[in-house]
Amino acid sequence: MDWYPEEQLLSHLGNAPGILESQSPNGEFGTAPWISTDQNVLLALAAAYTLPASRHHGDDSLLDAIGRGGVALAEAQDDSGMWEFRKKDGSEWGPIRMPWSYSRWMRAYHHVGAQLPADVSQRWAEGLQLGFAGIYDELEIVHEEQMSAQQVAEARRTAAASQAYRFVRIHNIPAHHAMALAFAGQVFDRPDWRDRAAAYLRAVADAQSKHGWWEEHGGPVVAYNFVYVDALGVYLTLTGDEAVRPALERAARYHAEFTYPDGSAVETVDGRNPYAAGVRLGNSGFTKTAAGRGFLQRQHRLFLEGGGTFDADYAALQLLYGEGGTTSAPAGERQSHDYRMGDMARTVRRRPWFVCLSAIATEIPVGRFGQDRQNFLSLYHDRVGLILGGGNTKLQPLWSSFTVGDTSLLRHQSGDEDPDFSARAGLLHVPDAATLGEDEETPSVTLRYGATVCQIRVNHRKEDEVELELSQDGDASDVEAHVTLLAQLDQSLRADDGTEWILGEKDVVVEGSDGGWIEQGGWHLSLPAGSRCTWPVLPHDPYRKDGQATLDKARIVVTVPLPDDLPRRLTLTVS
Repeated sequence: MDWYPEEQLLSHLGNAPGILESQSPNGEFGTAPWISTDQNVLLALAAAYTLPASRHHGDDSLLDAIGRGGVALAEAQDDSGMWEFRKKDGSEWGPIRMPWSYSRWMRAYHHVGAQLPADVSQRWAEGLQLGFAGIYDELEIVHEEQMSAQQVAEARRTAAASQAYRFVRIHNIPAHHAMALAFAGQVFDRPDWRDRAAAYLRAVADAQSKHGWWEEHGGPVVAYNFVYVDALGVYLTLTGDEAVRPALERAARYHAEFTYPDGSAVETVDGRNPYAAGVRLGNSGFTKTAAGRGFLQRQHRLFLEGGGTFDADYAALQLLYGEGGTTSAPAGERQSHDYRMGDMARTVRRRPWFVCLSAIATEIPVGRFGQDRQNFLSLYHDRVGLILGGGNTKLQPLWSSFTVGDTSLLRHQSGDEDPDFSARAGLLHVPDAATLGEDEETPSVTLRYGATVCQIRVNHRKEDEVELELSQDGDASDVEAHVTLLAQLDQSLRADDGTEWILGEKDVVVEGSDGGWIEQGGWHLSLPAGSRCTWPVLPHDPYRKDGQATLDKARIVVTVPLPDDLPRRLTLTVS
């Protein structure tokens, strides 16, 4: 099947001029407090102005707004081309050459710079060259003889095989910077900038896992994987450098496998971000291969069927750098499908169920953004969506699939902006090792916590029923399993004794008993005797300085004591 979405995207790009309503006389877009990423709309406006098929092609008022918007960015720079990293909540995180702002500003100049008034174009060029001089320096490629033995060992772990004589830090932000630097090198005729951008992005492509992702925090990071795909895809459009296309093919297949049937990204293998509901669209990098176009075609369909509207930025990026062509069907289109990502993860599709098991075990990251890889199972049903799982966090052992020890030892103190994220003596909440089971019919994962070995098994019993089998093998008497359930704040949680709650700030505790259960939003879960259901169990939010998560990020957690080697079984039914 061929897929050419230009007409669809153009209709959404037509909304771009509405952005002008938020522009101040000084050229700044958005609402107070102003932040540099408010100017990201420049590229969408440039696309609406330059694309011949756009109904706003050649609109002088649009060009004037674009020009003033770029001048606003130049006026806000410091002497080294940085802006204050400010968020809309007013918090400030220090100076930065914000990659998303620089890349869109640079690409807008690439597309409309020649049409801008001479004085405006000059002001843009001065600001852009100031910023990209710093970006070029930050992307310096270091030779082995300039590094210590420890630096060489670390660099070799992530370095590109075809760049063996050079070592670079592969990360999503410099990858995006490198893509923008390629545009800057072309526009400002800087071969040194072009060469460094090409070398870095080829190293990015070579550093990709064979499974299609770039390692961050010990494994894949779903959201930032899209950043790498975007950078390589736009770079390929600009330069025609075919060296990066195989990486785009592998990435497309990875995302096709780790996307739920409703289009949301599978969080279970993610080392940074928990579950986020909604269709994850992708970017123009996916249009470079049949697998990627098949993924995008399905994501577009699900998004639009759900009433979504492409924002002008997304439409512009696809129209400027995407391409149509043949497609191949992603896993989510199939009735039955199994995929093993080596020994690291497994997805199983038995319509209407979708199961993901992770076996990615890592050390606890010391920083706030790398999450503790602690939650190893997700369960999705076509009629209900994601029921169980939700991903990883920090300072919250009740989100761990298993714990050994006292869970009260690890918790976030409200307002603490610089918490200690390390492990606590007396508690194991992250496994030392993990292994996927070999039984094709019964997906399972085995997790080792010191001398204690725990296991999750998923038994498909009926079309609308699965059984979770939780067990431990060891001498510890303080082992617990934790089943994390996604909550609906606007729906009742009901228990077998007739009690009912509309979930909110009020604490809820349900004690499990023989024949006990809870249910909400179409799912029904049995509670073994001795278990306890608790709401709300909050994560740590790394994107807030105080770490305090909002209630919509909380989970319902069922804690199941495992004092012996007898498995505990919970039945999950969908009505």
